[in-house]
Amino acid sequence: MKKNILLSVFSGLLLWLAWPPMHYTTFFLFFGMVPMLIAVENIIKSTSTKKGTKIFELTFLGFFVWNTFSIYWVYNSIKFVGELVAVPISLIPYSLGPLLMASAFWLYYRFRLATNRSKGLIALVCFWIAYEYLHQSWDLAFPWMTLGNGFAATHQWVQWYEYTGVYGGTIWIWVINILIFLIYIGFTEAQLKQTRLKLSAFLLAFLTLPLIFSLYKYNNYKEQADPSNIVVVQPNIDPYYKNGYINTSQQIQILTHLSDSVGQVNTEYFIWPETAIPDSPGIDEDQIRTHPDYRQVLQFLSKYRNGNVITGAETRKYFRGTDDDIAEPGAGDRIENYNTAVNIENSAQVQFYHKSKLVPGVESLPFGNALSFLKPVFEHIGGAVGSYVGQENAGVLYAQSGIGAAPVICYESIWGEWVAGAVRDGAQFIAIITNDGWWENTSGKDQHLDYAKLRAIETRRWVARSANTGISAFINQRGDIVQQSKWWVRAALKQDINLNSDLTFYVKHGDYLPKIGSFLAVLGIIFIGIKMRLRRKEKTVAVH
Repeated sequence: MKKNILLSVFSGLLLWLAWPPMHYTTFFLFFGMVPMLIAVENIIKSTSTKKGTKIFELTFLGFFVWNTFSIYWVYNSIKFVGELVAVPISLIPYSLGPLLMASAFWLYYRFRLATNRSKGLIALVCFWIAYEYLHQSWDLAFPWMTLGNGFAATHQWVQWYEYTGVYGGTIWIWVINILIFLIYIGFTEAQLKQTRLKLSAFLLAFLTLPLIFSLYKYNNYKEQADPSNIVVVQPNIDPYYKNGYINTSQQIQILTHLSDSVGQVNTEYFIWPETAIPDSPGIDEDQIRTHPDYRQVLQFLSKYRNGNVITGAETRKYFRGTDDDIAEPGAGDRIENYNTAVNIENSAQVQFYHKSKLVPGVESLPFGNALSFLKPVFEHIGGAVGSYVGQENAGVLYAQSGIGAAPVICYESIWGEWVAGAVRDGAQFIAIITNDGWWENTSGKDQHLDYAKLRAIETRRWVARSANTGISAFINQRGDIVQQSKWWVRAALKQDINLNSDLTFYVKHGDYLPKIGSFLAVLGIIFIGIKMRLRRKEKTVAVH
């Protein structure tokens, strides 16, 4: 058993060493699962009892190591509230992902009991993809550790994400790991040499052909010339001091000064970070044109005829109750609060996009009223829990000239299909606004930047990234970081980007791979359930 534990932990360490922002060890992904598969095989072949439980516990351990080492910064982002709150809350992302990953392996074991190893391994890939898709779709969504994200630091290898999205990377990693595992098992089981040679040939083909295609695509990809001058601003205001310590007017002065330092007559977009206008309790969207913050931004834009400002802001809307004669919000009224991207231009036109992929616990309460008893706990880690409301579909913000920008607020940048939805609706470039200072100087900010490269490849759109205290950057349609700021410095970057209106296969079809995988996984789970029920009946008959 100790050997299996070591193999499981070794897998976790290999996957961590391969994970962004690591650049030179990404190839560890291709064999990082192999020790885990060997450990599981050892249990299956053993004479021990409760094999399913042991497989679940063993795989959970390895995946807990991988997740904890890769996203340790989650603890950094909440530790200011104190150890008693930070430690248990940080265990949610550290543990929930590994629990789902281990569940995929438990299902693999149950499926294999009713079939054989080859079919079981195919089912394992489906169960894994179903877990990943679930973990980007439910109320506790945290798709940060989706396997396909592992190539974010070596984006040159996965230019074909424009066809598959990150789930193509997940499948690629699993196919290579399974082939290596089968070759290893072939030696231990004295498999025919001819079989091992076939497996080796498959391994070589599946490893090299996607790489060759991707590198060819990367080196031959040409952007269509359609330039637009964009400015991204990094004001570097400590997120813990944005409210109360520096008034909003001063913060806007910092933003406009930085914008002016690089702005040109032909600049079409100035992009400011998430909650750049942190007006509390939030700007009334219906009254924004009379708000002093809006007027201050409009005054700045008067120098730029074609200029637009996309800025993060805290906004709200009032929905009248039964008494429509009340001038001010009354007791019967409903208020919705938003984490918003606002588009302001040299006219009375104002556009809003409300962040929809909300951070569980901090920005939204998972499963609504079912977990309402946790509100007092979550309020300690970022404000009024569940107070933000999102919108159903991705949005596009348009300039007066007709240019469409996909507003992507912080956490949303790890949802490929969500960003693709904005591109499908007309976005010609992606504007990511974020505030990564909560994570401090950890690998979290670097991972978040690297993941943006995958969105550029999937959609073939430039990314203009404005981070308050993280790393601001411009990323081209191949996923190359063309410019980037340093960490924890005030900066403004300008870039002539190429707009694009063509739609990739992935943008047109979205996450078709995980949907197919999830459907097959559901069939597999039904099959397992039927087999388990039949087995119980057989045991009951045998007893009687």
